[in-house]
Amino acid sequence: MENEQKTEVVIVGGGLNGPALALALAQAGLRVTVVDARAPQDRAEVGFDGRAYALALASQRLLQAVGVWPVTAQPILQVVASDGRAGEGASPFALQFDAAEMEDGPMGFMVEDRHLYAGFLAAMAAQPLITLLSGQTVVAQEAGQVTLASGAVLHAQLVVGCDGRASGTALRAGIGRQGWSYGQTALVTAVHHQRPHGGAAHQFFMPGGPLAILPLAGGHHSSIVWSEQDSAAARLAALDDAAFLAELRPRFGDYLGEITLAGARFSYPLSLSLADSYVAPRLALVGDSAHGVHPLAGQGLNLGLRDVAALAEVVVQAHRRGEDIGALDVLQRYQSWRRFDTTAMALGMDGINRLFSNDNPLLRGLRDLGLGLVNAAPALRRGFMRQAAGLNGAPPKLMTGQAL
Repeated sequence: MENEQKTEVVIVGGGLNGPALALALAQAGLRVTVVDARAPQDRAEVGFDGRAYALALASQRLLQAVGVWPVTAQPILQVVASDGRAGEGASPFALQFDAAEMEDGPMGFMVEDRHLYAGFLAAMAAQPLITLLSGQTVVAQEAGQVTLASGAVLHAQLVVGCDGRASGTALRAGIGRQGWSYGQTALVTAVHHQRPHGGAAHQFFMPGGPLAILPLAGGHHSSIVWSEQDSAAARLAALDDAAFLAELRPRFGDYLGEITLAGARFSYPLSLSLADSYVAPRLALVGDSAHGVHPLAGQGLNLGLRDVAALAEVVVQAHRRGEDIGALDVLQRYQSWRRFDTTAMALGMDGINRLFSNDNPLLRGLRDLGLGLVNAAPALRRGFMRQAAGLNGAPPKLMTGQAL
């Protein structure tokens, strides 16, 4: 029938993880269809709005392996984590990571959302085994089959949900989620500053939540991710730009000179969310569809890309062995590989957020002491740096830059 289409893998979600997985699978010879709810014009490169991602070094290697890198990016050369209160400055017990201590290069890169999307679109357009269906939504789903709002029915050996925390793919498969709200909201924007940032990223822990100041390409812009308690965040979000900037300045400090707002302002409620299962017959979940973590370490996208690398490796190996790539026993290999890591990271970020997002004097003293002790131990500090760069353990091949 005209409305019946066959492919090998259907990916629901055209954000970042979906296209990355599509490219990895297509390069290994699999036919992939990506269903993207957003219209083509919404995916076109727009002007600067300040939204950006912190890509670990291992994630950058994956992007290079699937043909998306290079894109316009800012290397992260230093990371400074400190504790304090607005207007009082940071505690002297700061933890500093310097890329010069690593043999592998920068710990990671800051990449604007607009540049990353454009890179994925160009790479998919150049890959004949990828079909991108933009402006399409899934309205029904069975094992190995999805029905679109247009009436088209796609048949595949495997359906992959890359459609975010409110994943319709997971919901239609009967996969529930566990988690909780942090009672915090992330306020995201960008600033222009008088002095160059030098590739340094700052994480300033305050009682209401962390403030991340993340360097962008060009030297004089930084992305801001400011987490606050919901009530305070709602008040801040309602302010005009001048009043918002007046609230930000004492928290930001003056180390980069005068600052001005340079991007749009966005708000995102924060929560921890873990799917009960990452797989079902002929179905797998990747990225936020499987797990959502606190953004304080910027690990959300990196965890998703690690899922991409692991699932692609499992599926490609099974395909080459003549196995059914949608069989549950094959997909369980992916879940076994990824579930412990993502759960541990989610709970670790949860613990750090709870430890630092308060003004308890005893906890403040203990965490400042902890930051100081780690900073004074070079071997321990380098271990944390390698972990943040995604280099520890036995990463999937794509995370090391190897083709499948």
